[in-house]
Amino acid sequence: MIVHASERPRLVEIRDNLLARILEAEREGWLGEIEGLQSSLTHAEEKIAQLDAQIARKQEAVDLGIPTFREIVARTTAVAAPSESS
Repeated sequence: MIVHASERPRLVEIRDNLLARILEAEREGWLGEIEGLQSSLTHAEEKIAQLDAQIARKQEAVDLGIPTFREIVARTTAVAAPSESS
């Protein structure tokens, strides 16, 4: 499932909530609950990592091989003015 980068804050919120619920389950001794929460936490963290990698890839500069204006101007030759005939 593809997740859009704009959904990252919601995933972070879900992860933080899962961490709080795991701590509560450990404190209350709800051992059966912990395993399911841990599984959900793992999936949320994987999605966040995927989004972070996707965002990082989009921020990288990609050289398309297109010359810059300076490179184009440097290659241009000067046009000689026509000589005057006497």
